[in-house]
Amino acid sequence: MASETKVSIKNLYKIFGKDPVGMIKHVQNGTTKKELLEKYGAVLALNDVNIDIPARGIQVIMGLSGSGKSTLIRHVNRLIEPTSGEIIVGDQNILEMSKLELREFRRHTASMVFQKFALLPHHTIVDNVSYGLTIQNVSKQEAKERSQKWIDRVGLAGYENHYPNQLSGGMQQRVGLARALATDAEILLMDEAFSALDPLIRTDMQDVLLGLQEELHKTILFITHDLDEALRIGENIAILRDGLVVQKGTPQEIILNPADKYVTDFIKDINRGRVLRVSSIMESTKLKKGLEIDKNMVVEDALQIISQSGDSKAIVTEDGTVIGSVGISRMIDAIVRPKENTGETSNYH
Repeated sequence: MASETKVSIKNLYKIFGKDPVGMIKHVQNGTTKKELLEKYGAVLALNDVNIDIPARGIQVIMGLSGSGKSTLIRHVNRLIEPTSGEIIVGDQNILEMSKLELREFRRHTASMVFQKFALLPHHTIVDNVSYGLTIQNVSKQEAKERSQKWIDRVGLAGYENHYPNQLSGGMQQRVGLARALATDAEILLMDEAFSALDPLIRTDMQDVLLGLQEELHKTILFITHDLDEALRIGENIAILRDGLVVQKGTPQEIILNPADKYVTDFIKDINRGRVLRVSSIMESTKLKKGLEIDKNMVVEDALQIISQSGDSKAIVTEDGTVIGSVGISRMIDAIVRPKENTGETSNYH
């Protein structure tokens, strides 16, 4: 069954410079980003982007600096106006919203978590978290109670009366996350939200986000330049290069079937055994009994279990039901790093 789409981005272009609308025809006729800049002095930021973001899931947009990912997320709440295209949330094109409708959309439907925290330095933590609620005209008492709830949930109980400069970077980002959650918005826009944090703190914040998402089921658009982060938290990933989507898919699909050499080079140093799940490489089977492993187990763990058992194959289960099988040789083939992209797809689907 197909997932419900919460946000649909259609034929989105963003070009900076003179006559941006007129530049679209040059791009559609094959003019590259470099050529557009050299010939016309225009900067191509987004090139015919089409992405359907599933409801209640985490969609990651990733790419290197200058790929257009931060420009893209700022279109979703119209911090940046597009040159052309549509962004549909529910049944409404946000690019056609009036100023009043857009203000209500930002207040109630989509909250943003920034890389630089964007906290109010002279306000306490509880006042920072309640800021969005104050804008919504929520009563002071209710705002305080709701803010305290999320301060507690992100692990900052006892810090509500502190000021941002009294907190570490990781703690400040927890405040930013609590502030976004306090408004009860359906959509969270997270622009490189953990990029400024040290690696250990960053992993901790990823755990916090994943833990909350298991319960809250928000629609999250998460921007990152870090592939490990994208693979760890993304249910779906879109990879941008020069404003163009070069591949979309689940982490498993991207690793097993990279679209081109650019994606192949991007993923070449990933520990495939810690990312790939058994379900992505299993085969159909008539076996009903044997060593059982869950379909969501990562290949590295499954390989260890099968090796220690003395068997060469295991049955794959989902909620106790056999759905396939997987053997040691197939798992080893899956985790071996490809030597070079040949343009051919793998045998795993």
